[in-house]
Formats: sequence, structure tokens, C-alpha cells
Amino acid sequence: MKKLLIIIVILFVNQNFAQINTHTFEEAEKLSVENPKPFVIFIHTNWCKICKMMENSTFKNKDVIQNLNQNFYFISFNAEDKKEIKFHKNTFKFKPKGTDSGIHELAELLSNQTYPTITILHPDYSIVTQIESFVNAKTLLKVLEKAKN
Repeated sequence: MKKLLIIIVILFVNQNFAQINTHTFEEAEKLSVENPKPFVIFIHTNWCKICKMMENSTFKNKDVIQNLNQNFYFISFNAEDKKEIKFHKNTFKFKPKGTDSGIHELAELLSNQTYPTITILHPDYSIVTQIESFVNAKTLLKVLEKAKN
């Protein structure tokens, strides 16, 4: 009886603390060579309050987490990240636009500089869809269902 209770508690705890498997662009691209799946790219900034709302609601939803982990490569991308990124045979860099601001070239390519943006790419790197606003879990699940087909 004790063993059963411990197993139930472990399963319950693991289910409530499930997390999205987040990849870098480089990791996702390497993984997609052996196991092609679409890329879901969440483009955000540190100062975007709506982005934080999505991180704390939409991306905490257990159905969203399960769907992303099983069917997609999820990339969380700060549009103001200064790191060089190699993706799809290209190198993308941060472009300064003042003393303390700028945008990453890849963010320019994958969004209209509206945050948050969710961009979904097929394994062939073609854009499936772009959503430039807050997306709740129910809506995102519908979008993901269409994108994986």
C-alpha cells in the first residue's frame, strides 16, 4: 500500500511540474535531421509583459506542454539576444540600434518586431503560420493541431 501511494504521489508531482522541452536553434536543427518535426518559435523580449503572461499561462498548460514536447521542436527566442545564431545554413547576429537597444537579425526575419510572436516552421523551414499577439492555451492547441498535419 505504501509503494502504491508513493508511486501515485510521484506521478502526480511529475505531471504538475511538466516543462516544455526548450531547444536552441542549433539543437533543434540537429534533432530535426533524424526526426523531422515542425519548429515552434516563441519570439519575445525581457520587457514584454504580454510575453511574460504567455510564459506563465499558455506555456504552463499541461496539454500545450504535451503537444509541444511530442510533435514540435520548441524554441524560446529573445529578440534582443546578442548571441550569434547559426540556423538553416546562415549566421544571424544582433544588430545594435543605440547604446542599449537593438534586435537580432533572426527576430527580424521571423517576426514583424511585434511581441510576442509565435512562428511555426515546417521541417523544410517554410513558414506555416505567425501569430503576433497573446495566445491562450485553447487557441494555441488549435493552431498546433493544424500545424502538425
